[in-house]
Amino acid sequence: MSLYQDLLNKTEALSLIGLGYVGMPIAVAFAKKVKVIGYDLNEKKIAQYKAGIDPTNEVGNDAIKNTTVEFTAEEQALQRAKFHIVAVPTPVHDDHTPDLAPVKGASRILGRNLTKGSIVVYESTVYPGVTEEICVPILEEESGLKCGVDFKVGYSPERINPGDKVHRLETIVKIVSGMDEEALETIAKVYELVVEAGVHKAPCIKVAEAAKVIENSQRDINIAFMNELSIIFNKMDIDTKSVLEAAGTKWNFLKFYPGLVGGHCIGVDPYYLTYKAEMLGYHSQIILAGRRINDDMGKYVAENCVKSLIRSDKSVKNAKVAILGFTFKENCPDTRNTKIFDIVKELREYGIEPVISDPTADAAEAKALYGVEFSPLSEIKDMDAVILAVAHSEFAALDMQEIDRFFGQGQKVLLDIKGLFDRKKYESAGYCYWRL
Repeated sequence: MSLYQDLLNKTEALSLIGLGYVGMPIAVAFAKKVKVIGYDLNEKKIAQYKAGIDPTNEVGNDAIKNTTVEFTAEEQALQRAKFHIVAVPTPVHDDHTPDLAPVKGASRILGRNLTKGSIVVYESTVYPGVTEEICVPILEEESGLKCGVDFKVGYSPERINPGDKVHRLETIVKIVSGMDEEALETIAKVYELVVEAGVHKAPCIKVAEAAKVIENSQRDINIAFMNELSIIFNKMDIDTKSVLEAAGTKWNFLKFYPGLVGGHCIGVDPYYLTYKAEMLGYHSQIILAGRRINDDMGKYVAENCVKSLIRSDKSVKNAKVAILGFTFKENCPDTRNTKIFDIVKELREYGIEPVISDPTADAAEAKALYGVEFSPLSEIKDMDAVILAVAHSEFAALDMQEIDRFFGQGQKVLLDIKGLFDRKKYESAGYCYWRL
């Protein structure tokens, strides 16, 4: 009997290694169809899942309470599964080189518990070649098994968009690949159980790896172009948002917007591609140029905050500045690789210690990663300037009267990074208003 049929009959189990913003929703989705073992090293996270708490806000507490996923931090539980999905993060080091430690570590753990007849599918974003050249040798070494004989591998890049309630695992076409036709067919059929939008069969694993890494690189480059336009138009005293709205009336104009590019995908994946290119002797020109622009946008925002304070006749040193929002994107608690911290660091260079408020962010994570503590929105008062940095729903719903309460004496300085509010309205009310 095939592994696919065994999964359907629940005589074999599927495992998820890594239960974060990507892995956990996948585990919950598959648990509606097959027996699922959800493994993560983080015992605290596992305890939250067992208690019916969703710290990611991706599926919600009710879904966690009602799921049949067996959540565990015991790696031996993986021995009871035959179809394994690895969904651990792939960050970069401070020098922007790929940090493969998580995916290597997951491969070692899985390898120690791999059994004959298994299929291993990696979802972590990597540069072409990592699955077969780095992960497979680790699996073989740890398990004593031979790839292609005792077990098979595939790659199916994650496309989950954290915080997005429309584009979900079920509604996004899934790229699948396998080391051979047999593996590809099984992997495709398994994913078709949960992906309503269907699957796209890539001809080989490297194609699937490359497809994922260029998806986010393309977005990164397009946003970098918008950020460069913002810098240029700011010097021309032209409102960028108005320019983009005008240009957007043409049917084939790509509707990207300037902004801070953080998180664990768009701000990271291009470095995986350029790293591999460097290994092959090619130095990226467009991709790295876009990365440089995007990496500098936090500093650019802080500089314009300082310029706005000066224009409003306010002292820069020890100015009272509030930053609303700290996560890498709206309506998502994830603060990893947030570019808001770049604004904080640059303001500190000018002698400003900003007050930060974010009702959505994971406060414990922000404290651990950045050493910052949040203040309740109700405590934001007597400010010289307010930087609305993240478009959380709570912030988008604020009216002018509520915004007014944040400020003290003198002209109110508002930096509306995401362009949430009506520029004319705030300027007419006497605000010093700035946006990307």
